[in-house]
Amino acid sequence: MQTDKPILPITDNQPDTTIWNQYLKYQETLLCNGEQPSWFKSPWLYVECYLYRRIQEGLMLSPPICMYDVFKEAKDESFFQSQPAMLALCTHLHELKRNIDTMNKDQYQKEFFRLLQVSLWGNKCDLSISGGVDNSQKSSLLSALESLKPFILVDNMESLWNTLSKSRDGSTKKDPSIRVDIVLDNAGFELVTDFVLADTMLSLKLATEVHFHAKCIPWFVSDTTKHDFNWTIQQCLAANHKWMSKCGQMWKENLQKGRWVYHEHLFWTLPHEYCSMADAAPDLYTELQKSDLVLFKGDLNYRKLTGDRKWAFTVPFSQALTTFHPAPLCSIRTLKADVQVGLQPNIGEQLTVSEPDWMTSGKYGVIQFSPMV
Repeated sequence: MQTDKPILPITDNQPDTTIWNQYLKYQETLLCNGEQPSWFKSPWLYVECYLYRRIQEGLMLSPPICMYDVFKEAKDESFFQSQPAMLALCTHLHELKRNIDTMNKDQYQKEFFRLLQVSLWGNKCDLSISGGVDNSQKSSLLSALESLKPFILVDNMESLWNTLSKSRDGSTKKDPSIRVDIVLDNAGFELVTDFVLADTMLSLKLATEVHFHAKCIPWFVSDTTKHDFNWTIQQCLAANHKWMSKCGQMWKENLQKGRWVYHEHLFWTLPHEYCSMADAAPDLYTELQKSDLVLFKGDLNYRKLTGDRKWAFTVPFSQALTTFHPAPLCSIRTLKADVQVGLQPNIGEQLTVSEPDWMTSGKYGVIQFSPMV
């Protein structure tokens, strides 16, 4: 990488090996004068994904450790470091469920918005950005939400509420089921915030089923795999804390009874932009079309949604998605990459002057919705 060597074909004969090597040939067609794709010449979205795929290749070519997750220790440590914040969140969820029969519609909305914001700020806990340095959530986010509100640059929570409320009230379709899909990002504290949000949507009858989409190989240090998903529920179940253990029990039951459904697909660990999903992974695109709302967590999803291009800050989100419109969708991310669309005029320019690192610091966030187009 440091000396801009050419990108090499993948050689481990895994189900995605041919796809990666075809994509390398595609990258060759983008260069002139016989140049080879390399670390400095090729798009960063591609070579950054390739970096993690090469790590996986190294493991696959070393059979004694081919199933080893090199990032597991860092992910586990981040989970345990975040336990105080998780305990507060699980206790809050219990209180919500206990009082739910006495709540009115406005209180339902307030709780939904509160836990959406917790899920947003949980996205700060990303080990691929921190270089493996501990960035766990040590204090409860619930008490900090009001002070964090000014840092939400795009707040489309009302649109999410309206989308799910219409489905719940039966005004948009005959089928009584309401499906929400969550394309997961980080394991650890963020995954627990996603579980709490998913449980809340079921409790508030904003959803009847929640489908989770995770990675099939270790990816971008802290991205959620099937092992992380199941391990997190098991850790909660075994916790020496009444409400955290209760949450683990409820979440296990949700999976057993089909209220929660786990999915993984090779496409999530390919370098493709999401506008190519309908062609590259038509089965996955068809699956997402079954959803009433798809939530995309985190930066890599946002980069792939928008093609990781240098869009003008004011370009509408739906326009930046180009042809990717399987269902109403929403990006929930703290900003840690140099791409952002859908801002009000002059906001991006003003922030660039006052805070040059505003797009990469994780200080700002968006809850950005796109309806069906």
